[in-house]
Amino acid sequence: MDINDATQLLTNKLTRWGHELIRLLPNIVLAAVLLVLGFFIAKLIRRLAGRLIAKVSHNATLNNLFASFIYIVFIGITLFTVLSVLSLDKAVTSILAGAGILGLALAFAFQDIAANFMSGIFISFRKPIKVGDIVLIKGFMGKVAEVNLRDTVINTFTGPIVIIPNKDVFQNPIENFTRSNKRRFDLNIGVSYGDDLDKVKQVTLDAVKDIEDISKTQPTTLFFTSFGDSSINLSVRMWIESAELKIYKKVGSEAIMRIKKAYDENDIMIPYPIRTLDFGMKGGKTLQDMGLGAVLGNDEEEGSNNFQSHA
Repeated sequence: MDINDATQLLTNKLTRWGHELIRLLPNIVLAAVLLVLGFFIAKLIRRLAGRLIAKVSHNATLNNLFASFIYIVFIGITLFTVLSVLSLDKAVTSILAGAGILGLALAFAFQDIAANFMSGIFISFRKPIKVGDIVLIKGFMGKVAEVNLRDTVINTFTGPIVIIPNKDVFQNPIENFTRSNKRRFDLNIGVSYGDDLDKVKQVTLDAVKDIEDISKTQPTTLFFTSFGDSSINLSVRMWIESAELKIYKKVGSEAIMRIKKAYDENDIMIPYPIRTLDFGMKGGKTLQDMGLGAVLGNDEEEGSNNFQSHA
């Protein structure tokens, strides 16, 4: 191929491209206008969506996420519209197919992250817990320090910070002590069989009625629960006007001190456990076999002699 043929070929190519450019010029102008207009509308919709979502959810991270998601969706619609105007339908089809395959692969690879993420969204809308609540989740009790889209952070009362994935928070029972701002303290006590139970009940209730943080609207109750081995068992139930652990423990400690003092002043006995040892039971050894029979026999004989001498 000489220089003339090369020049002619290049000229033909440029001429053809020029004709195609002139033919597509209106579409290019329209695509540019749609692209600029689409970006402008997407920003406007993101702003409006952020305001609307803020009325439903007070989680700033979640609000920004939803607003950004809506913005990306409208940008995607704008880009696909522009490609269609430019007659690049095959490119649009290829992009959609690639996006579908990529989304499927990511869904399998990050399914745990996706589950925690969706659980965080549901938690943000349902609001079963919020920062500052005293909760018990999966055996961990403490104050909620942070609720984000992936996990929930709890400052436990024993010191450690526990990070629980939102999937576990969403799928497990949540004990929220702050919602009602009340906690019940149950104190189990045993009194002697020889004590007057009516007196025990009155003395016990009088001992705890003036504790500072006990509820004034929900009265303290006392129930006798069972006949124990060496005591009659009762349960005192006190409602506390706070969910704070420090107050809960303080009320319990003060109740124990007051009840013990009141029992001592009124001759009410909290008996020690009584155990009976039977050495002659079937399969065991008798006292005689253990050599204790002779000792006991000598003691009985000595006691009898002493009795006779005193007589």
